[in-house]
Amino acid sequence: MAAAKPFRMGVIGTGWIGRRRALTCASHALVSELHLADVRAEVVEEVAAVTGAASWETDYRRLLDRVDAVIVSSAPETTHYPIARDCLAAGKHTLLEKPMALKLSEADDLLARARETGARLAVGYTQRFNPRFAYVKECVAEGRLGRPLTALVSRHLTRMLGEKIAGRGELGPAQMEATHDIDLVLWWMEGARPVRVYAQSVDGVMRARHGLPDCTWIVVTNHDGTAFTVGANWNLPLEAPGFSSTVAEFVGTEGAIFIDDSHRDLLLSTVREGLTRPLSTMPGEQVGHVYRGPMEAETLHFIEAVARDRPVLVTGEQARMVMEVTLAADLSAELGRPVELPLPPD
Repeated sequence: MAAAKPFRMGVIGTGWIGRRRALTCASHALVSELHLADVRAEVVEEVAAVTGAASWETDYRRLLDRVDAVIVSSAPETTHYPIARDCLAAGKHTLLEKPMALKLSEADDLLARARETGARLAVGYTQRFNPRFAYVKECVAEGRLGRPLTALVSRHLTRMLGEKIAGRGELGPAQMEATHDIDLVLWWMEGARPVRVYAQSVDGVMRARHGLPDCTWIVVTNHDGTAFTVGANWNLPLEAPGFSSTVAEFVGTEGAIFIDDSHRDLLLSTVREGLTRPLSTMPGEQVGHVYRGPMEAETLHFIEAVARDRPVLVTGEQARMVMEVTLAADLSAELGRPVELPLPPD
């Protein structure tokens, strides 16, 4: 095991997700200094005070000389590529929130810059750190399910969370929601390469407000004949099973596994707010002295990978494959026919 070397961490973007990442970094012994950046001075100053950050800036480029690694949690998603490009060009290990870019040519550029500088590029597919989904990977790796054949994942978000995400830009449920589950299935089916994507979207309340569909169902065919289906919906009523509710099944030649991640295990009922299901967001939430959810584990994994010179779990190459499938899904839904892979870089 490589000896751990403390290092200086930067977090770019200190909103909903970046704040959680920064808090995790601030309490880790291997992070010797924490530096923050956000275009909103009042936001980053408050997070810096809470975390005890060594410095903060409104221009992320002024942080790069002070850090060894960065977490890019900026919004909207149009900012992901240019910020990560600058970080990797400066040789900084980078954990980038999904999607890694908006064009495949941009994703390819990030991969090339990481190779040139030797910097690690990890992409934030947090659901790989959900113990339920990691257990599926373990079963496949141990051969308990035989040869993988097919999978089905259905994920639904409440309208409140859907509005929050859809209001940030022009990316729909395929690229902002189904992307997590496409990543999971391709991780479970490691070695399978998507060659055909067929998708259909359904319009509803999100079309008039944000110009986006309410739901997208995606069927992916792989080069080895395996296939899987992913459904993403973000318009459920507020009293739905949870902010994020997922059910999945994975079938092989020798067995199958079924996952209920619908968050029906904790229910809060109050006179003022009615029924709510706490602790059901995809990243997770702080609960007093503990954190429930996968984002803390993912952040800790990146810290350990940098400090101990270890590989990252979600590579840029894997994230690019997922991104290509989501782009093909949107294109298929628009054209009304299957789309063959690979796609042109632009």
